[in-house]
Amino acid sequence: MTTKLFLFFILLSQATSSFSEMTCKPEDKRILLQIKKELNNPTLLSSWKPHTDCCHSNWYGVVCFPISNIIWSLSLSTNNDLTSQIPPSLGNLTKLETLSFFQLPNLSGPIPNSLSKLTKLKFLTFSKTSISGPIPDFVTKLKNLVTLDLSFNNLSGTLPHSLYKLPNLSGILFMNNKLTGPIPYSYGYFNNTNLPSLFLSNNKLSGTLPLSLARLNSSLIDFSHNRFEGDASMLFGSTKATVLIDLSWNKFAFDMGKLELTKTLDTLDVSHNQIYGNLPMGMENILSLNVSYNRLCGEIPKGGKLQSFDVDTYFHNKCLCGSPLPSCK
Repeated sequence: MTTKLFLFFILLSQATSSFSEMTCKPEDKRILLQIKKELNNPTLLSSWKPHTDCCHSNWYGVVCFPISNIIWSLSLSTNNDLTSQIPPSLGNLTKLETLSFFQLPNLSGPIPNSLSKLTKLKFLTFSKTSISGPIPDFVTKLKNLVTLDLSFNNLSGTLPHSLYKLPNLSGILFMNNKLTGPIPYSYGYFNNTNLPSLFLSNNKLSGTLPLSLARLNSSLIDFSHNRFEGDASMLFGSTKATVLIDLSWNKFAFDMGKLELTKTLDTLDVSHNQIYGNLPMGMENILSLNVSYNRLCGEIPKGGKLQSFDVDTYFHNKCLCGSPLPSCK
């Protein structure tokens, strides 16, 4: 009996040893070490050592699927030492579902075309870096994308026209770049079941909004600090699920009194535009409001928090009146 137990433990030990060898795939390790080289061997990646396992030795930013040991997430963040361009070899990690480079101010250059091979990506982030150039068209081929975050960079050029073709896309974050031109007409044709959030603020976008955006049912819309003009009333509607709309610091001009507001809307900023008319009814549910620096007129509706907002909320309008402003004559 003792002999049988001894043999059993030997076999178990061999099986465990064999299983432990099924760790980081050699090809994945080779790719990661090449990425490290292309990033100029930053101290951030000092844990990426050739003689250790890339899945089970705490390689910084690397996450593998259990059992299969496929690398499915790579996240690098908050480092000033990393000085390079985006490594083309990233495109060889074809099983990645999450790729995030965040707060790497010395990361520069364009987004390489090699990333078009990452067709399994769900979450793509290049944020708070110095990358430049246009948003590449290949992002519209990444059919599994849920969130595309390219915020706080030096990206230029126009908005990609075909983003609406991504069936699962629910978050578009392009704010704080140098993007120019109008919003494509196609942006009214996103898959509304995902309520895609559109963050386009702090760019150099211009022109009028396409009427197709009346079809858009986004939960969060931020077009602030751009050069848009004309009508933006198509973004509103009583049946929409919108929670936040920020149109501030543009040149929008439309009759606000004709808007129909959804009950879900709790944050509205249309300040620093050329919007006219009365404040609409149905603003009782709004928790954060700014309509200052427009051409609004008439009495502020009663109800909700409208009378408890600071005077600055309504400041510098043509003839807006009523509490908290002076009473109407």
